[in-house]
Amino acid sequence: MTIIAIVSQKGGAGKTTLAVHLAAAAERRGEVALIIDADPQATASQWAAWREDQPPEVIDSAPPRIAAKIRQAEEAGATFIVIDTPPHADAAASKAMEAADLVLIPCRPSAFDLAAVKTTAKLVKLLAKRAWVVFMAGAPQAERLHADAGKLVETYGIAACPHRIADRAVFRHASALGRTVFEIEPDGKAAREAERLYMWACEQVGLTTCDYVEEVTR
Repeated sequence: MTIIAIVSQKGGAGKTTLAVHLAAAAERRGEVALIIDADPQATASQWAAWREDQPPEVIDSAPPRIAAKIRQAEEAGATFIVIDTPPHADAAASKAMEAADLVLIPCRPSAFDLAAVKTTAKLVKLLAKRAWVVFMAGAPQAERLHADAGKLVETYGIAACPHRIADRAVFRHASALGRTVFEIEPDGKAAREAERLYMWACEQVGLTTCDYVEEVTR
């Protein structure tokens, strides 16, 4: 079973967008995916309610119960779990990271968001976890901006993921409908970005598939 924790100390970083699309991509690849919503705002849970029981499943959890919820999910057959955590909550972040095989830190390429990565980076180091920053909601063609942001987060001891999720209206449109970009625009740029990120994450945890090279080079 694969467990990915989505952690950021900054609100509005794109945690839930990242969580639901990783889980949805896993379902598309034949995994039994589950999102553990540890955020009191329950955004992922609301998204699931709008979906009317379509997978991936979302369950809520208080931070102290995350490990128990993971055990129950594994017994029920889950093979891919994404933990969506709240901002400004070290306890929840710690519990999620402790359980995770991989930590992803969503971050907009802006000064305030980049500064917030420092706190999460300290926690990553303390728990000795493998982690990457995933840039979210930046301009699609802003290569220089993302390169500079990547260099900055490296000074915190965290590398930037080579794939990012750009600011595309289809992500907002899909979320409002309780859907994903795979369902709204399956052949669109947003779907390709989310799929590439998922395949890259699989590689990091040893779930490389024969499709990975083909997918990331399209």
